[in-house]
Amino acid sequence: MPTITFLGGTDTVTGSKFLVEGSGASVLVDCGMFQGARAVKDLNWGDPFGDRDLPDEVLLTHAHIDHTGYLPRLVGTYGYSGPVRCTSATADLLGVMLPDSAKLQEETAAYANKTKYSRHDPALPLYTGEDAQAALQLLRPVDYHEWIDVPCGRARFSFAGHILGSAHIAVESEGRRMVFSGDVGRWDVPVLKDPEPPVSADLLVLESTYGGRLHSEAGVDLSDVLAEAVNRVAGRGGVMVIPAFSVGRTQEILYRLRELEDAARIAILPVFLDSPMAIDATEVYRRHHEEHDLEVRALVDAGTSPLRPARLEYSHTVEDSKRLNGLREPAIIVSASGMATGGRVPHHLKRRLPYPEHMVCFVGYQAEGTLGRMLVDGADRVRIHGEEIDVRAEVIRLEAFSAHADEAELLRWVGEALPERIALVHGEQEAREALASALGDAYDCEILLPGRGDVLDV
Repeated sequence: MPTITFLGGTDTVTGSKFLVEGSGASVLVDCGMFQGARAVKDLNWGDPFGDRDLPDEVLLTHAHIDHTGYLPRLVGTYGYSGPVRCTSATADLLGVMLPDSAKLQEETAAYANKTKYSRHDPALPLYTGEDAQAALQLLRPVDYHEWIDVPCGRARFSFAGHILGSAHIAVESEGRRMVFSGDVGRWDVPVLKDPEPPVSADLLVLESTYGGRLHSEAGVDLSDVLAEAVNRVAGRGGVMVIPAFSVGRTQEILYRLRELEDAARIAILPVFLDSPMAIDATEVYRRHHEEHDLEVRALVDAGTSPLRPARLEYSHTVEDSKRLNGLREPAIIVSASGMATGGRVPHHLKRRLPYPEHMVCFVGYQAEGTLGRMLVDGADRVRIHGEEIDVRAEVIRLEAFSAHADEAELLRWVGEALPERIALVHGEQEAREALASALGDAYDCEILLPGRGDVLDV
């Protein structure tokens, strides 16, 4: 009988790692980095496998760092050298994201050493650019919908609709089928195809990020909400800072801004994309036409660039980013990271938060302990790079832009798979419990809330 060991993504949203063992072999589904509060991030420095052998192969549901960001450490520190299987688009995105993640960690460590704000002396990066490049050499792209042989049995990738290249993965071993949802996307949103529900599963490992919550009231239009926010901050001469995940949310925001401009619903403002990774990821999005929905394909066929507002500018360098501090006219800055935990966006927040004319607009999930979560929870003062910063800017949360399915959409996604058991992961405890209750009402199956380190017979 195969087993699953929950190495991460259970007691917290981040750090997804699920070890499947069967037929005398093993595969690791996702290899994510822990993100959030210091106690959670510190988990990255521990050995996730303990006395277990390294997996024979790694399967990745999608490119987000909380599902892939531990891979360079697995390679560089622990010596993993087996194949890493993922979709072609995920492989292309990782070519941008893993080196960027390594660079950010190296820069953060260097900045901490320079300013002495870290408790470690010296502060060290979790992994280096060399580790990231070594990990990229192991990527082996696979096609959607085709069964592939893996050491413990076979596996198949299907569209998840979360970001470009995202998949849910079915793994069969010793006659049992496990389906790993990865992150489930949403229906009827721009750019990507809708998620494909699982066909069947003995065990469904299901994300629960938005358990107990719905993204918006019925009839609320996301473009209306965004237009109102842009017009409000522009009307008082302020700058809108949008902390956005470089892959997924950035591209949807660019799409909707361009759409609102075309409809003359917002002024044509300077839009600065201030994240080298987001810039490169946007180019990857443009190349992978096979994953675009029909609306985007029609725009491309008509000669329109769907992801390009009229006054879009790329801030490639640190000097480009610093120049944005001098903006005196209404503008929009889209910058990473989405939870304001690193990258360039904390520098923009330091500059804009103390002034009421500006706006900070969060468009995705904010994990416990992150700067983003503190701001959306109403903090009137926050610490950034060791400095106390007053919060006088308007802070709003357009959570309906999340790339994660809400509770109703998760129930829709499970659909008619009729699993024997559902293990809820990738959610805070309150969200997992709420989704467990909803699933219990809808399905006659066992609902599990595994903890980190738990082992489950499938």
